[in-house]
Amino acid sequence: MPTAAEIADFLDGVLETTTTPDYSGALNGLQLDNRSPITRVAASVDFSRRTVDGAIAAGANLMIVHHGMFWAGAQRLVGSGYERLRTLFEHDIAVYSSHLPLDRHPELGNNVLLARELGLQPSAGFAQHKGISIGVRGECELPTATLIERTTTFATNHGTHVVSTPHDADRVTRRWGICTGSGASSETLREAVEAGIDTLIVGEGPHHTAVDAPELGIVLVYAGHYATETLGVCAIARMLEDKYGIPWSFIPAPTGL
Repeated sequence: MPTAAEIADFLDGVLETTTTPDYSGALNGLQLDNRSPITRVAASVDFSRRTVDGAIAAGANLMIVHHGMFWAGAQRLVGSGYERLRTLFEHDIAVYSSHLPLDRHPELGNNVLLARELGLQPSAGFAQHKGISIGVRGECELPTATLIERTTTFATNHGTHVVSTPHDADRVTRRWGICTGSGASSETLREAVEAGIDTLIVGEGPHHTAVDAPELGIVLVYAGHYATETLGVCAIARMLEDKYGIPWSFIPAPTGL
C-alpha cells in the first residue's frame, strides 16, 4: 500500500496544487503525515471533530478534505484544536486537503461534477480568481423551475435546502453559471452579466447578492455551501481506489448551510 506522501505527490500532480492560487489558510496538499501505509480513505467536505470521529469509525488512516485543518489561519493548539490533533496522532491518521485546485479541476472538480448532476454540459470557465476559472458555465434550453427542482433534489440528498430569487413560472434558462461554495459575490454577478448568464447556481452568498440579482436579470440559486462541495472529495477517493485499490468511505457531516 502507498504512503500518505506518495499519494500526496500523485494528487498534487493531478490537481496542479502548487500552481493554483488560493487563500493562505487553504494550505493545499498533505497537511498531516502519518507513519503507516494507507489502507482506507475517508472523504469529507470539512475537517472537524465530527469527520475525524467518522474517519476513525470507518477504520481510515487518510482523510481527504476540501476545507482543511488550518482554514482559520494560525491558531493556538488548545481546547478543541488540541483534541482534534491529539486524536489524529493517536490513530495515525494523515490529512490531505484541496480547496480551489479541487473546485476548478475539469474532471474531479466540484463545479463540473455539479453541472453533470444537474444534467448540464459546461462549455467554458466562469468565476475568475487571480486569472483562473474556478466555476463553469454553459448553455441550455431548460425551464428555470426544472433546473431549480433538480438542484433542490441534489441539495436535499446532502442535507441542505435550496433558496432561489424570484422568477416567472414560465421562465427559461438559456445561459447558466455554477460556482460552488461561497460563489455569490459582487464580482461573480458582474462576471455573469458580462457573460450573458441568466441563471447562476452557487453554494451560498451574502444577502446583497439576492437583492442585486433580480435587478440584473439573473435568477440566483443558493444550493448550500456544504452540498455543492461534496462531490470533489468523493471523486478523489474513487480515483485512489482505482489506482491503488484502497477502499474508501464518505463521512457525511452536513452543516445546514
